[in-house]
Amino acid sequence: MNSKNLLYIAKRILLCLLTIWVVITVTFFVVHAVPGGPFNGEKALSPAAEAALKEKYGLDKPVWQQYLTYLSDIVTKFDFGPSIKLRGRQVIDIIGDGMRTSAKLGLIAAGIALVTGVVLGAVAALRRNKIVDRVIMVITTAFISMPSFIMGTLLLLIFAVNLRVFPANGTTAAGLVLPVITLSLYPTAHITRLTRSAMLDVLGQDYIRTARAKGVSGAKIIFGHALKNSLIPVITYFGPMLAYIVTGSIVVEKIFAVPGIGRDFVNSIINRDYPLVMGTTIVLASLIVIMNLIGDIMYKVVDPRINLE
Repeated sequence: MNSKNLLYIAKRILLCLLTIWVVITVTFFVVHAVPGGPFNGEKALSPAAEAALKEKYGLDKPVWQQYLTYLSDIVTKFDFGPSIKLRGRQVIDIIGDGMRTSAKLGLIAAGIALVTGVVLGAVAALRRNKIVDRVIMVITTAFISMPSFIMGTLLLLIFAVNLRVFPANGTTAAGLVLPVITLSLYPTAHITRLTRSAMLDVLGQDYIRTARAKGVSGAKIIFGHALKNSLIPVITYFGPMLAYIVTGSIVVEKIFAVPGIGRDFVNSIINRDYPLVMGTTIVLASLIVIMNLIGDIMYKVVDPRINLE
């Protein structure tokens, strides 16, 4: 990797850090600008008790001072502070516990989407305008058009309520099947269409015609040239897709009662748990930024001809 590529990566890392700082800043001030507070729902809370709680969590200080303290704790100690509603627990521990389930859910769904999408896309490209291609395109268009919460609800009604094949909640291994399927359908459809489009373009290139003219076997042309070069747009999409699956699982986790980070995030918003709202938002946004960076760098790994500038 030459100096230009290294300089590009350094610039992208700095841009990622700047983006994360903007997310931290905007999230902090937006959360604190919302009317009300985390203690408004407390029953029979006297003004003295409320003042004591605000002092305990540092909410009695000016907002700019709270911001500087919060930013310092994140940078120096990676500390998001204690949860206001889940007494005795640190935000980073809550996020860690939730991410174990959400990450497992997301990685399995992403793996299924990648393998299935590439295979279906390649089959559709090789059978262009045939019945198989048309069926695949119709199905993928339907999955892309249907939001995950509708698909999740539909699968829940069919397989959990009516057929009772899988449990309705995601607290067990069997209960994770429907959430995984729900999360993988949209990216599978998108990867299928990307692979098909890229592979059709590659199959029409001159070097593919030359390879055929030289008598290279069809399997070697497909797997050694066409499919490999068709993966560049898929890799472009895969990084953000993986982050999307994890961060986008919030609604799906709520539908299937999965004990992941999505459930904690929704509950933190309802309960006005400032530290947990901010910590979850920052972690999820950082995940998206980092996966975009990895996707950019992977361009060079897949195709050495690409110069990162």
